[in-house]
Formats: sequence, C-alpha cells, structure tokens
Amino acid sequence: MKSNLKQKLAHIQVNLKAKKSRYNGFGKYNYRAAEDILEAIKPFLESQKCSVTINEEMISVDPPVLKTTASILDAESDDAIHSNAIVGIDLMSKGMSMPQKFGAASSYGKKYALGNLLLIDDTADADASNDHSGKTAKVTLTSKKDPLYAKAVKFIEGGGDITAIAGKYDLSKEIKKALEEATPMK
Repeated sequence: MKSNLKQKLAHIQVNLKAKKSRYNGFGKYNYRAAEDILEAIKPFLESQKCSVTINEEMISVDPPVLKTTASILDAESDDAIHSNAIVGIDLMSKGMSMPQKFGAASSYGKKYALGNLLLIDDTADADASNDHSGKTAKVTLTSKKDPLYAKAVKFIEGGGDITAIAGKYDLSKEIKKALEEATPMK
C-alpha cells in the first residue's frame, strides 16, 4: 500500500534532524541556514518518493516584500503541500550592497518557509538561547577602544538592533549614543 503525501511528510517531520552548523560570533549562538535544512532532507526524498522545491515571488515593490514558498511534491501522485514565508527587504540597512540585501531576505525566507513546512522549531536560535534571567552580570561596554565596541558597530551597520546589544551588555551613555549614530536610518 502506498503512503499518501501527508503520511510521507509526517514521517519526514518526525525524523528530520537539521543541524545548526553556523555560528554567530557577535551573539555567540549557533543557528541553521536553509542550506542545512536542504542537506538534512535529501536522504528522505528518494526513500519517500518526494521532491522539495522553493519558489520566490516579489509581492510588493514599495516596500519590497518577498514571498517564499517551500513545497513538497509526491512522485507517486499529483499531490503537493506548500508553506509560505513573507519577508520584507530593508533597503536602508547599512553595510550591505543591494544584492546582499535581497540575498539575505531570500535566504531568510527560504529558511522559514522550509522550517514551517518541515516543523523545524527555531525557538532555541538567537535571542531564545540568550539567558535573560539576570542571574549573570552583564559586561559593561564603556570605551570605543574595547574590541566589543568594534563588533557592536559592525553588527549595527549590518542591520542588527541596538536592543540586542543592550540586552547582552550594559552600555555607557557615550557608547549608546555612538551606536545609535551608527544605526542605519529606517
């Protein structure tokens, strides 16, 4: 008896393990990219007689918004199951060229469309893995000569949020003002 696509997808969702092979040095956390998810699903595709596709579509130009659709298709029938992710593209972020801005949004959309389709929970990524309990003392960032300051500026110029830095470090008034000045205009 052939399995239907819902059964095949359920089998993949239960057994898929996509590793977090990437590391964010500023935030000090591991994360997974769309490529990690695609690599993890490949062994299942032949055995389950399925394929996965990803399509992207600009659904708005002003502001630019990208819709990414991840689909699983059954090779034994015409059945397909789809999942979407909607991602805005921040044209004002500093530190990236225009192709990099679109590429970053594309990668983000792919990761979340695949994650939605395959039930990959990212709650342990990024901010969710940070300890906000207040049990440990924060490092205070008070000097522009501190190597952490250079990392913070790079993070901000790349589109990072100052609140993420303030959540991890205590900032002197001078450092906070300097970081606000480095923040890309929205």
